[in-house]
Amino acid sequence: MTPALTKNKIPLITLVGQPNSGKTTLFNYLSGKNFKTVNYPGSTVEYSISKILSKFSINANILDSPGIISLIPSSPDEKISVDSLFSHPKFGKPEIVIITVDSSQLSRHLYLVKQLIDANFNVIVVLTMLDLLRKKNLDISESKLSSILGCKVLKIDSRTGKGLNELLLSLKDSISEISDNEELFPEQLVNTQKEKLLESYRHIEEIEKEVLFRKDPDNGNKNFDISEANKKLVVLNSVRLPNKPDAFTLKVDKFTLHRYWGILIFFLVMAVTFTSIFWLASPLMEFINEVFSLLSSGSEKLFGDTLIGNLISNGLINGLGSVLVFLPQILILFMILGLLEDSGYLARGAMLADKPLSMIGLNGKSFVPMLSGFACAIPAIMATRTISNRRERFLTIFIIPLMSCSARIPVYALLIAFLIPQDKPWIGGIAMASIYIFSIFSSLLIASLVNKFREKIIRESDSSSFILELPAYRKPKLQDVLNNTIKNATQYLKKAGPIIIYLSLFLWVLTYFPNTDPQVNVTGKTAEEVSELKNSERIMTSYASSLGKIIEPVMKPLGLDWRVGVSLIATFAAREVFVSSLALIFKITEEGDNIQASILKAMKEAKIEDTGEKLFTTATTTGLIIFFVFAMQCLSTVAISRKETGSWRIPALQIIVFSTIAYVVSFLTVTGLRFFGIN
Repeated sequence: MTPALTKNKIPLITLVGQPNSGKTTLFNYLSGKNFKTVNYPGSTVEYSISKILSKFSINANILDSPGIISLIPSSPDEKISVDSLFSHPKFGKPEIVIITVDSSQLSRHLYLVKQLIDANFNVIVVLTMLDLLRKKNLDISESKLSSILGCKVLKIDSRTGKGLNELLLSLKDSISEISDNEELFPEQLVNTQKEKLLESYRHIEEIEKEVLFRKDPDNGNKNFDISEANKKLVVLNSVRLPNKPDAFTLKVDKFTLHRYWGILIFFLVMAVTFTSIFWLASPLMEFINEVFSLLSSGSEKLFGDTLIGNLISNGLINGLGSVLVFLPQILILFMILGLLEDSGYLARGAMLADKPLSMIGLNGKSFVPMLSGFACAIPAIMATRTISNRRERFLTIFIIPLMSCSARIPVYALLIAFLIPQDKPWIGGIAMASIYIFSIFSSLLIASLVNKFREKIIRESDSSSFILELPAYRKPKLQDVLNNTIKNATQYLKKAGPIIIYLSLFLWVLTYFPNTDPQVNVTGKTAEEVSELKNSERIMTSYASSLGKIIEPVMKPLGLDWRVGVSLIATFAAREVFVSSLALIFKITEEGDNIQASILKAMKEAKIEDTGEKLFTTATTTGLIIFFVFAMQCLSTVAISRKETGSWRIPALQIIVFSTIAYVVSFLTVTGLRFFGIN
């Protein structure tokens, strides 16, 4: 039984609906939040709860849940939604259920509506995607549908908010009318719905024929009063209305989903995406470089070569600036991915990826989590909840850390900048794209080997199918893309910023102490030269030097020394700290230099103490890039992997396997390049 609303209980309104039906957009309108909305399944993998905005004068909580096709869950994310409907751990059962229905795919979406009504939930149906329906010269009678279903039915334009006032009024009325209802439970639904399945679909087809009508040709594509339209209702009793995409979508898909052209277009899109990360960001990176360079030199002049001055200049400003300089590249990545998502192209990418992924034991459902891994592995691993097959979900989780996430961008950008001519940034773009393509193919190869090994040991025969609703192509809403880009970048900074600052301060302590006042020969030297000598002597006798020399034997086969080893250890908290660590260990600030230029100059001048050979060469720098492609260096990713798989087995394997591969392949790269005379 659902308890009647008591005096002190705040009503719960739960949003449900199929993937890509507009739930999260509606949630954002009502809650004032700005959660990411995309047009492929898996964008919502956990429920979100918020109070409805006070300006709407509705005292209620609203819950957004992952998309579901029916009340019988087939994947972890669907189970989250169904569980929240029947018994949320904190808020209980919802007093009102709002279900979003894609009006252009009515017959597919009404089955869930029927299930909710049969389970005696207090249902309000919200019709969305009206623009897609009208492109087919069709409209829908919400009054007739309401009469047939026996619940409230409303139209809402999710892009403009039109119809929201009517929904708010309906919510107020529904809250005041809340009463006890007997509900079915999931186990009961399994039995009753199987028996009624065929009957339900036949009934839904009849409903679709009754409520959909062609728009009055005299009015063209203009909106007209629905009451007048109902008088001219064209009941399509003879044929079932086809749920086909609009003509434009069909034309474009002839190329984007073509057997050969589709793959070529996909690779071009990905190449442009990752080339743009390096090329378009250059002007903004130079600007940020200059700003932090001025702040650093200004603090040195203000405080002098003192403990406080060195802490502010090298510990804080340069440490933070050496990572923020790569923020434009991260923004561009999020921006382009946002445009691809909003346009509807990413779903096509999943379709194209299905066949090659099936060869390694995965399917197209793994594509979106894998692609999300290029931004951050944590939400990407959570997005695997849309994969119903347990083996495929765990295999996808296993390889996601191999996707080159945004935290690697600062590292790649610095190391690529060391390798390429400064006047040819387009070469850097090609190199960046090549790294991403290499990481994809490497992950697929490893997934294939793991899958074959697992099959031989366990001899599993489970399989799954891949069914994906392809959204119509739509013009991206630039404001939404910009908002999501800023939000993602802000989250990145909030996540990485504190870690970078704390580790920068910790590394500064390691490199500054215990020899805080090194004695050097100052005869005939300028003040700048004296400062350089002091910094060099201080680092060579620092705690960081003592720690690094312990691990130096491990670094020597890679052509590196203790200084790079210390930086690599720091990356286990956050990969991007590698750059700020190098800034602290190698950087020598000179008048007029910006931060990145100073790091690059110091890298080019750095030599191995024992041999006097150059530390950073083409071979060793390429080896470092390869190391970062494979290495598992994010403790947050380890934690979320443990949470999503339910044990330490997979995260432990990720650390051991990927770290081993990173070291071995990096060693082979350095050795191989040197063998062919590339030092």
